[in-house]
Amino acid sequence: MPVPFSLLCFLTLLIIFYTPSKCANAKSPPPKQLPAHRHRLLSVDYYDKTCPHLDQLVSSITTQQFKDAPVSAPATLRLFFHDCFVEGCDGSILISTKPGSKVAAEKDAVDNKGLRPEAFESIKKAKALVESKCPGVVSCADILAIAARDFVHLAGGPYYPVKKGRWDGKISMASRVGSNLPRANSTVDQLLKLFNSKGLSADDLVVLSGAHTIGFAHCEHFTNRLYDYRGTKQPDPAIDGRLLKELKMSCPRYGGNTDIVAPFDVTTPFLFDHAYYGNLEGKLGLLATDQGLVSDARMKTMVQGLAKDKQKFFQAFAAAMDKMGSIGVKRGRRHGERRRDCSIHQS
Repeated sequence: MPVPFSLLCFLTLLIIFYTPSKCANAKSPPPKQLPAHRHRLLSVDYYDKTCPHLDQLVSSITTQQFKDAPVSAPATLRLFFHDCFVEGCDGSILISTKPGSKVAAEKDAVDNKGLRPEAFESIKKAKALVESKCPGVVSCADILAIAARDFVHLAGGPYYPVKKGRWDGKISMASRVGSNLPRANSTVDQLLKLFNSKGLSADDLVVLSGAHTIGFAHCEHFTNRLYDYRGTKQPDPAIDGRLLKELKMSCPRYGGNTDIVAPFDVTTPFLFDHAYYGNLEGKLGLLATDQGLVSDARMKTMVQGLAKDKQKFFQAFAAAMDKMGSIGVKRGRRHGERRRDCSIHQS
């Protein structure tokens, strides 16, 4: 499968739009795994009486944000993933570290340094509008879940109902992030173990990885594939030769421009579709974790099926997002809060 455009030129242009944020991590207690579970009290009509126009309010913000900054789509989707996988879907990723505090908040963890400001800005604007119409009612966690759905749809993906009723979490610690997020060099077995710990299956791993149909990664996340795959001092054999050449030109092993990014989906990088899976079949996966899905017999058939059927992918993605959106849900004042400002815990 040929690479359909000059990736080198594309990557160069993207420097203008992508600047990684600089965050610091702080020492804190060892990471703590949250049990994954689905919460039966979540419902699509949770705010029907208290904030009946919630979806429309959030949509008015996400629609404008997508027009102004299309990168808000993959950025917010990634923000939602990172939120759900660490403390559960509770908006803890939105908390800012208190000035002078020795304990860094979740968003300031090293593994979250690439989260884009456009995503946080989208949630901030949506929350402000919702608060003006329905003060003290809607959680930041629910707004994030709705916004993620909106951006998927705006980028060409499915529109699906979002169940609501999450409370915002009271804990946000950088130290809990590292062990709860997949890494670019994770093995398939490591990914399966992590997803299983969240109550997610191998099929969920394949389907949710399809979010990489939009979005970008910095060179640091795939450079080892180009020059020293798993300590072999050779490129990953499971990468298309032309793509390898293009990526090497943009991402030298040492001393490259740290602002350079490459699209996860080299064929339709701005469109939410199922091309990601066809790319994997053509050895055009960007990360080792992407390409590993089609190399593993346990998931290859699923990848092949989704590559052939966009509607099947859309239906599976909507179901997987609903399942992921129920991880570690907080309910009630003992475990949660409803923040007026998503970046600050309620006092």
